[in-house]
Amino acid sequence: MRQVIAHTLLAFCVVALAGCAAILPPANPPQTAVPTAPAMPAVESAAMAGVVRGPSVGALNLSLDDAGTALASFLDSCPELLSRTDISGLTHQRDWQVACDAALRWPASDAPQFFLTHFETARVGDGAAFATGYFEPEIAGCRTRQPECEVPVYGVPDDLVRAWPADTPIAEREGRAPLGRYNSAGEFVLYHDRAAIEGGALAGRGLEIAWAADPIEMFFLQIQGSGRLRTPDGEIIRIGYAGQNGREYVSIGSVMRERGLFGDEAGQYAPSMQGIVQYLRDYPAEGRELMRLNKSWIFFRELKGDGPLGALGVPVRRESSVAADPRFVPLGAPVWLDLDRAVADGLWIAQDTGGAIKGANRFDTFWGAGEDARTIAGGMSGRGDALILLPKGTVARLDAASGVAEQVQP
Repeated sequence: MRQVIAHTLLAFCVVALAGCAAILPPANPPQTAVPTAPAMPAVESAAMAGVVRGPSVGALNLSLDDAGTALASFLDSCPELLSRTDISGLTHQRDWQVACDAALRWPASDAPQFFLTHFETARVGDGAAFATGYFEPEIAGCRTRQPECEVPVYGVPDDLVRAWPADTPIAEREGRAPLGRYNSAGEFVLYHDRAAIEGGALAGRGLEIAWAADPIEMFFLQIQGSGRLRTPDGEIIRIGYAGQNGREYVSIGSVMRERGLFGDEAGQYAPSMQGIVQYLRDYPAEGRELMRLNKSWIFFRELKGDGPLGALGVPVRRESSVAADPRFVPLGAPVWLDLDRAVADGLWIAQDTGGAIKGANRFDTFWGAGEDARTIAGGMSGRGDALILLPKGTVARLDAASGVAEQVQP
């Protein structure tokens, strides 16, 4: 699950309107439509999608700055590359050892040569990429409750547990048990939903790690999965995803569409993140009930070190980290994007995942924090080509294993 957009898992995805637009809109945003992701084929791994050799790394013409930031992020990812199981089926842990050892001592001044020396490119499926953007939101908040700062930011409650309801047959108890709690009668029940928590179900238990000023901004930060709280005295409190109540996520954008609230006529709103927020502010009572249709609630922890953290558990970096589907891209692997949005062209490291980032060649680019990050991420909807950089020798091994002759793509 993506820690920046948890939730993942948990990106703010407007079903039928967006691929992934987990973005808190800028104060005066352009009224751009939420990007629509192309339909993805029903395949479950990179192997099923098909993998062929791409052009040489030298043909990518890596810039020093681009390769330098990617090298730093790749080095951060190496401990996980060397210990995680790659569910894409493309690599083994040992495949990354030589490159990771070299990265420890490789000079940043010669970063392009690092990737030229240790990697080859591969195209998954047809390589047709779709990329959106995300960022780390910053909203007003406080360490302690005070007037104008009364929206609780909860840590994980101690009664949130995984268990099987007593009436669940043994034969049906497959996979992970659901999240819930034991009530006063000792029965396992669903955990409190958004309406109950907003109504005070967790109040008075000392779970508040901070307080936010605006319930709408906090709603979107929950969907984003992590962010920053800026206190009145200028302190920055970074919070990250710690857990979820186990209740269902509902896209309020999808509900607004079903209710005919989007459009160009009077009384309708732009089919965009900005339009959604404007509706919530124009109609507070209706907006509150609309948000409560999303029963999912995200719990946080304060992040003391570097961050924000992606699914690999390492810090994600602006213009260097990208979220990908780990079934199609080894987490920690370099990814090359060549899109119709030039700002996102170049080398990225797959360090994150997302609830809407599903399928081959589907990516979510990270743009850091601040107003320019909001603007770039909010308008990011790029299509083009994608390549994965794999340790040299990987493509030949995959071809030998599959019995399919190598194909070199231009």
